[in-house]
Amino acid sequence: MDEVGAIVIGAGVVGLAIGRALARSGREVLILEREARFGAITSSRNSGVIHAGLYYPEGSLKAALCVAGRRLLYDFCAEHGVPHRRCGKLIFAADEGELAGLEAVMAHGRAAGVDDLVLLDGAGAAAIEPALRCVGAVHSPSTGIVDQHALMLALLGEAEAYGAMLVCEAAVDGIARRGDGWVVRSGETAIAAPLVVNAAGLDAQAVARTIDALDPALIPPRFLAKGCYFTYSGRVPFTRLIYPVPGPASLGTHFTLDLGGQARFGPDIHWVDAIDYSVDPARKGEFLAAARKIWAGIDEERLAPGYAGIRPKLSGPGAPPADFMLQGPAAHGLAGLVNLFGIESPGLTASLAIAEHVVRLAETG
Repeated sequence: MDEVGAIVIGAGVVGLAIGRALARSGREVLILEREARFGAITSSRNSGVIHAGLYYPEGSLKAALCVAGRRLLYDFCAEHGVPHRRCGKLIFAADEGELAGLEAVMAHGRAAGVDDLVLLDGAGAAAIEPALRCVGAVHSPSTGIVDQHALMLALLGEAEAYGAMLVCEAAVDGIARRGDGWVVRSGETAIAAPLVVNAAGLDAQAVARTIDALDPALIPPRFLAKGCYFTYSGRVPFTRLIYPVPGPASLGTHFTLDLGGQARFGPDIHWVDAIDYSVDPARKGEFLAAARKIWAGIDEERLAPGYAGIRPKLSGPGAPPADFMLQGPAAHGLAGLVNLFGIESPGLTASLAIAEHVVRLAETG
């Protein structure tokens, strides 16, 4: 039976970042991906935003890893030539009743270590984004956008340079304890490793259920939150990302740009029982209403269904948003095993910091 130093399950942006970090630490790493290519699911179905870290509760993993990850990500992109832009973002209050929400955003951001936020009145917001009509806004200069595919390609390239190997179309069928290590089975192939990291995203709970030694009570429930995007064809009057005051379950339908100038509005949120990436054209009316709050002069004929993503949440409708769950040996008592559950936004921004955290969990429990 072949043996490697570590097996990472899942080749999204987080799995690739973990594979890179483990390879850089001197381990022989195998990254297993069930799809035909890396990053084919969640990592390619988001807005590509580099978040500053404004929204997450003080002391949470999301807050700490987003802020640390944002800094690491900007440095990584600059060093590896990954296309990105620190374009900034405005979170706006449409009326006086939403101003308290801006204060909450400021407080969360400052508590998390985001030290460059600026609170603007309506005139101040209009001075930098004239097409936006609002009574106030928070300006986040550290927010940006990144080419997700180029980022994943760079992470994979560096992981491979340190000896890691990616194997696609390699769904994991079972993980068994063997002595102090593990045996991972994929089809007819079995590979041993002292360390296994489950970074399977939407499938993390399913993979965890194949681990024979893991107490099933430690596997959290999974809730699926679908978010659709509508794209806009044509010129737009904004150079920054534009977000509403966040709601209890999501950041709200917002305006983003990619590096090619493609504008889009989304995501919305609706809870689903099964994974389905279709975008219903009948939802256009809802998106148009949300878009007009951001841009009153939008041409509705240029707004069309774009794409959808699924967020793997750990709390369901009506419940407070859950934190990332990075479950190491201290949580489950099994040396050489790390499970990652609920890695939704800001997972892309936090990916490099998550990877560093996983290495520490693997080494210290």
